[in-house]
Amino acid sequence: MDESQQPLPPALDARRIAPRAQASLYPAPFAARFGGRSKRALGEAFGLANFGVNLTTLAPGASSSLRHAHSRQDEFVYVLEGHPTLITDAGETPLAPGMCAGFRAGRGDAHQLVNRSDAPVVYLEVGDRSVGDEVVYPDDDLAMTSGADGRRRFTRKDGSAY
Repeated sequence: MDESQQPLPPALDARRIAPRAQASLYPAPFAARFGGRSKRALGEAFGLANFGVNLTTLAPGASSSLRHAHSRQDEFVYVLEGHPTLITDAGETPLAPGMCAGFRAGRGDAHQLVNRSDAPVVYLEVGDRSVGDEVVYPDDDLAMTSGADGRRRFTRKDGSAY
């Protein structure tokens, strides 16, 4: 029986899904910035192919990602616990449990969450898996493209490899 035919669970306790072993997919030196971030790939546990769902925890001082904007991928976050700060091109917005934020693809509004509090932040992160997505990182010398195979390819802004 191949992987696509494996029986999938109808429901799971999200806390029992192991966090990803690799804290970040960013190339060095960027990956080192994400030691305080933990993601549980909830969507993958159910074999979801069109969009991803992560249960993400940010320790005090941690960030969700580098500030970035997607060309094709929509993103949505819903805060479950804690008080992160949302940083966008428009400035900073304090968030609290029950608040959400959405980022429509192609708008160019770079965003990230930062935990400046002394307690963990927990949120749901949902994003589609659009082929051909390009990501810009206005604060860092980094660019990303998603190929037809779904693999992310990171380069410097001039196109040279890391």
